[in-house]
Amino acid sequence: MVARPEGEVNAKWVALTVVFWYQGVCFELGFTMKQIERVQTGLRIEKRLLKVMKGLAEHLEMPVAELIEGMALHAFEGKAPFSEATLGKIAQLRQVYDLDLTAEDSHKLREAP
Repeated sequence: MVARPEGEVNAKWVALTVVFWYQGVCFELGFTMKQIERVQTGLRIEKRLLKVMKGLAEHLEMPVAELIEGMALHAFEGKAPFSEATLGKIAQLRQVYDLDLTAEDSHKLREAP
């Protein structure tokens, strides 16, 4: 563990402590972290859908890209990516951002001229 600096709580120290704690929990639970290579991509997505995803990523304290990765990996295995509590938060965000699209709409979307 990193020794805490004297005086004010340093944001960098807090971040390092959280990372070490997370890695320690993963180690203790027997998780292995897989090394991957990420690539930058241009992704076009419906405006309100992105707002909901950004809000959810913020709520879950993760980048939107990691949220999308998790959703895709769960979908590829036919698994639900979200808990009931998270689905409740998604419902709130859908209302806030007026997202009325559903899965049924997914292949019926076209951009306005």
